[in-house]
Amino acid sequence: MRLAILSRNSKLYSTRRLVEAAQERGHEVKVVDVLSCYMNINMQQPEIHVKGDVLQGFDAVIPRIGASVTFYGTAVLRQFEMMGTYPLNESVAISRSRDKLRSMQLLSRKGIGLPITGFANKPADIPDLVDMVGGAPLVIKLLEGTQGIGVVLAETRQAAESVLEAFMGLKASVMVQEYIKEAGGADIRCFVIGDKVIAAMKRQAKPGEFRSNLHRGGTATLVRLTPEERSTAVRAARTMGLNVAGVDILRSSHGPVVMEVNSSPGLAGIEAATGLDVAGRIIEFIEKTSAIHKTRTRGKG
Repeated sequence: MRLAILSRNSKLYSTRRLVEAAQERGHEVKVVDVLSCYMNINMQQPEIHVKGDVLQGFDAVIPRIGASVTFYGTAVLRQFEMMGTYPLNESVAISRSRDKLRSMQLLSRKGIGLPITGFANKPADIPDLVDMVGGAPLVIKLLEGTQGIGVVLAETRQAAESVLEAFMGLKASVMVQEYIKEAGGADIRCFVIGDKVIAAMKRQAKPGEFRSNLHRGGTATLVRLTPEERSTAVRAARTMGLNVAGVDILRSSHGPVVMEVNSSPGLAGIEAATGLDVAGRIIEFIEKTSAIHKTRTRGKG
């Protein structure tokens, strides 16, 4: 097969591993910087151009679209879909998962465990918003944040109200969530491919930090999942419409709760913690599904 990987940087660990895994299985791979692409949008023959050349003849495309380029990246991915190229994750699903509030609402509608989450627009609503999630301590999240950036643990009511007022004053969109104290600064990253959790790791925040992201100094270890945790992760990925996803869950006193569903989960931490060839499993999934599944988003917005 001819595969395209949409990535800003071919030297990133995840991109390199996907290239290696594809080449080991005899496929031709091209890494495409999504911001170098421009599009000819027409009825007869939609095209993607890079530096005057037309990109064509790809059987499948693997989107590794960073949060900062979601809008343009998903537009390019939609163009691939219009050209009949099979996407590992569809543009609609990526956009859905990147909208933290929308994803929480969709997961809630499917009855998937979540931390109590509140969203408001006016400073006058802050006191009730804080009460809604059980008071302090609570977690405040910027809707646009990634890798733990824009996530604040407000330990007192006064701190929570001050931070929310500041964010609202800057016209930033924020949501508040109950603080799951019993998780002890740890979460579980479940790596979902298709309808299975193929790998999982426990990420533990460093001392004095509540965010367990590896980018913030967290450590990763192998973890054994319960059947309920596996089911929750798979249902969360399916609700977003993602074939490949990193589902982050916390172990709460009332069962697993989903914190986020990531459409471009990194491979470095999960491969190091588990020793599994996750990149190879992704390529294997594309081999099995690209021939029989035509993109469902063709012709959709």
